Amino acid sequence: MNVPSKTWIADLPTNRLIAEFSVWSADLVRLADDLARVDAHADLLHIDVADGHFAPAMLFFPDLVAAVRSISARPIHVHLMVADSIVLSQIEQFAEAGSNLISLHVENESVAEAALDLIARRGVAAGMVLKVETPVERLRKYAARLDFVTLLGTAIGVKGQGLNEKAGERLQEAQKIIAECGAAHRIVLAADGGIREYTVPLLRQSGADTVVLGSLAFNAPSLEERMAWLHAL
Repeated sequence: MNVPSKTWIADLPTNRLIAEFSVWSADLVRLADDLARVDAHADLLHIDVADGHFAPAMLFFPDLVAAVRSISARPIHVHLMVADSIVLSQIEQFAEAGSNLISLHVENESVAEAALDLIARRGVAAGMVLKVETPVERLRKYAARLDFVTLLGTAIGVKGQGLNEKAGERLQEAQKIIAECGAAHRIVLAADGGIREYTVPLLRQSGADTVVLGSLAFNAPSLEERMAWLHAL
């Protein structure tokens, strides 16, 4: 399986929303078939990892990422929702499994610098995620080291919630911090959570380069029509 080169971030689309597909919303019984179905439409795959403590869910594990890597050439974005004590070991395991981008949380502050150092040594792109209640200003100290910034628009690790009313404002604030890093350093701004037909236009207008697509994509009556709509925004 050919995997993306280290320049894959720069190669992501700039003239339309980047399509980031959440593996959590795929048919997990027929995962290979579902990923093959969306492959032509996905710019990257988003895989959530949760330890049942930092986030209430328990998701996914390194062997699954390795299996996805074996059947897909799409870049893999691993979103770590884990306690500080295991962040570094998880980075090692998921980098080894074939991840192209690993995001930890800004709230993992006690290990954040060491984690970003380790991600850099492993030759993987670096991202950070902010919980919906975390001040966006906390991103500033790390921004220059990042390739991806993801703002959650709902409480962490729970499906089916409505978008937080401050989601657009928070994206605009993050966009300003990213702009301070300079145009030569591309940082992709992502929105995750509360992704619906009526929220995506707002998120796009507020500065999102990508939205993490779950049921909006996997359960679409026509995936081709849904993606054409997304790309037209």
